[in-house]
Amino acid sequence: MSRIKRTERLTPASSETLLHMLETLPDALFLVNDAETIRYVNTRAQTMIGASREQLLGNPFWRGAPQLVSPSLYQAVRKTRQTQEPTEVEYWSPMTRNWLHAQLTPTVGGLTLQFHEMSAPTPCQETFPQGERLCIDDLDGLHTRIGILTPEGIVLDINEVPLDDAQVRREEVIGKPLAETPWWSFAPASQSRLRAAIARASTGETVRFEAQLCPREGMLLSFESVITPHLDADHQIEYLVIAGIDITARKRAERDIHALIDAIPQLVWTGRPDGYVDSYNQRWLDYTGLTTAQAQGDGWMQCTHPADRQRVLETWQSAVQTGRPYETEQRLLQSTTGEYRWFLMQAVPFKDAQGTILKYVSTCTDIDEQKRAQQQLKTSEENWRVLAETVPQLVWTTLPDGLVEYWSQRWYAYTGSSFEHALGHEWSQFLHPDEYQHTLTVWHHALETGKPYEIEYRLKEGQTGEYRWFLARGMPVRDEAGQIVKWFGTCTDIDEHKRMEEALRESQARASVLMNSNIIGIFVDEGEQIVDANDTFLRMTGYTREDLRERCMNWVHMTPPEYQARTQQAHQELAAQQSMTPYEKEYMCKDGSRLPVLVCGVVLQHHPLQMIAFVLDNSARKELEQRKDGFISMASHELRNPLTALKMQAQLVRKRLEKQGLNGAAAALSGVEGPVKQLERLIGELLDVSKIQAGRLEYRQETVDLDALLHEVADTMQQIHTTHTIVVRGAAPCSLVGDKDRLGQVFINLLSNAIKYSPAAETVEIDLSTSRETVTVRVRDHGFGIPREQRDKVFERFYRAAGPKQKAIPGLGMGLYIVEEIVKRHGGTITVDSEVGKGSTFTVTLPRKRDA
Repeated sequence: MSRIKRTERLTPASSETLLHMLETLPDALFLVNDAETIRYVNTRAQTMIGASREQLLGNPFWRGAPQLVSPSLYQAVRKTRQTQEPTEVEYWSPMTRNWLHAQLTPTVGGLTLQFHEMSAPTPCQETFPQGERLCIDDLDGLHTRIGILTPEGIVLDINEVPLDDAQVRREEVIGKPLAETPWWSFAPASQSRLRAAIARASTGETVRFEAQLCPREGMLLSFESVITPHLDADHQIEYLVIAGIDITARKRAERDIHALIDAIPQLVWTGRPDGYVDSYNQRWLDYTGLTTAQAQGDGWMQCTHPADRQRVLETWQSAVQTGRPYETEQRLLQSTTGEYRWFLMQAVPFKDAQGTILKYVSTCTDIDEQKRAQQQLKTSEENWRVLAETVPQLVWTTLPDGLVEYWSQRWYAYTGSSFEHALGHEWSQFLHPDEYQHTLTVWHHALETGKPYEIEYRLKEGQTGEYRWFLARGMPVRDEAGQIVKWFGTCTDIDEHKRMEEALRESQARASVLMNSNIIGIFVDEGEQIVDANDTFLRMTGYTREDLRERCMNWVHMTPPEYQARTQQAHQELAAQQSMTPYEKEYMCKDGSRLPVLVCGVVLQHHPLQMIAFVLDNSARKELEQRKDGFISMASHELRNPLTALKMQAQLVRKRLEKQGLNGAAAALSGVEGPVKQLERLIGELLDVSKIQAGRLEYRQETVDLDALLHEVADTMQQIHTTHTIVVRGAAPCSLVGDKDRLGQVFINLLSNAIKYSPAAETVEIDLSTSRETVTVRVRDHGFGIPREQRDKVFERFYRAAGPKQKAIPGLGMGLYIVEEIVKRHGGTITVDSEVGKGSTFTVTLPRKRDA
């Protein structure tokens, strides 16, 4: 068809001629403007439509000429308007029951549509190729309500099913808005939902919705409809296709299901096959506080805990895509409390006979208490694990059949084994071969009886390869029904304990030998009561086993009065230091006699209220000392008289020789006086010792100027001993009450020892210091010094410090003994501080005032 040339202006004559020509055309002719409103129809068009010009003019083409409306014509109109090129289309009109050939030509401000009736289609190529031409007749065999609409919702075509249901003719529907058809206009809510869906679909969205329709009176149906936009090659919306499926039976079944669902105690919801959640029971709505409209689709996510949303949504989408049941745990917000509670979500797909999923039905079971219990159990298990890793034992757990399922880290550190080599029965490889079979026998017996398990065995240490002793204990853990669910156990390192036990056994054996000794008496006391004793102690004191059992032996009652103070002092030392220094005392025997003894003792470690004492019979030594003291006293007295006579005779002879002028002989005789004086001093010391032992050494009470006494002693000793310089420091007025001669004897002895034991030194020093309460005198030499182990013994009677250089130094070892006794009788103390090779310092401290 050639292109019609547009004219810019029509004269009245030419316009009349044109209208005459149009009226005489054999084809129906329509002129429409850009709004597709009919502006002109010729006579043939009025005849074809069956309406007058007045009825047609001013009406929309699609509503005014429903006999001509078809999707093919609509496509042609859109194409002509878009391309501004003439278009032709042939299509079948169900109303006119014949084929129509339409020619469309663009005009200024509109279109010209010329229709020609045909008996059959021409064999020429179609304007719209097969596959692009839309014909509703192809879908009439489907029991589905299908319509083709303009983007504005005007019906271009519709299949027979909805027309039959509504019992209306096609021309009553074609060209009209679908929302105004009888089945949609019945319910305003459904009508509004359709219009909203058309508006959304006209933007390119595929819209799915449900609505109730009433095709005719007494026929109420439920439909699920889908409106799909069709796009042209330029991705512009060409038309809309609406398809509706009768879901009345399904809805009725759903109502029955919902009635049942509302009776279920769980929260219940249902979903479509595509995953769209569409309904909830009342319990769900009451719990969440949402309405069904608010919760539909993905609305339910708003009451899901934010931390669970992504995980839950992905799980639900995966279930829908695979068609598998859906199960997950999530927290739902309770509207009344604002708190989240845990629920178990389970959805099962319901399928038809062909296996097609029709619906998902889900239950939400409250498991909050269970989750809290699980959390508590988890926390408890975590705390247990922390405790198991904290305690010093090796900790283990096993299954009810005895297979180890857990070892604490200390096990791996001790054995050096890996995780794989520690579980099951693998732990037994670390047992000592000697305990292997016995340990497994005891363990299997515990498993069979369900009784606690305890055994000692040795385990191999991975790093050293050595075996150490462990005490293994196992306890069954039971559930509420009393069934064993696991075994819990520990392995405690008792290797040191086992060694101590062995040492104790050896010690007990030695103690047994000691207790059976016939030399040392041994007894155990508790408080003042002797609770046990060996036969030697009983024999020494004259008591019997019967006396011991009847608790007739009390060490306080067995101690004479003069030894009570020293004994109490020893026991105070025992309480403070857990042992006592050996001391001498006497025991009252059962027959009233006295037994001199040497006693020491220690506190029992395993029984701190008991003390074990060791008693040595000291009677033989005491008798020997008495004989020695008697001999010394007698010898000193017997020697003193002839020595005094010898001294007097020597002095008398010397004086006579001097008068006779025999000065040489007199000087020779005076040399005898030095040894005589030395012998006299030794005899004096022997007498002093014997008096001290007998308690008869006498002391005078007088005021002593200690400063003057020290200078006097120093001057005298300096005249005798010219090899050393005696230096006195700290001179100050100082007086005290005491025996001047005995105090002088103290410092003479100390200076004599200092000079004697420092032969290579040049000086001996005396330091005097005072305070309001005491006077302190220090005598310091720079000689041999005293070994540490001998310092406490130098004040003993007849004791002399031993050393290769000290053996040649003369003396009887009585000087320091006498010095200590004199100092003690004056209420003072004497101590020694010494270092071998550097000398010694003796410190004497005396009170300035003494109690009477």
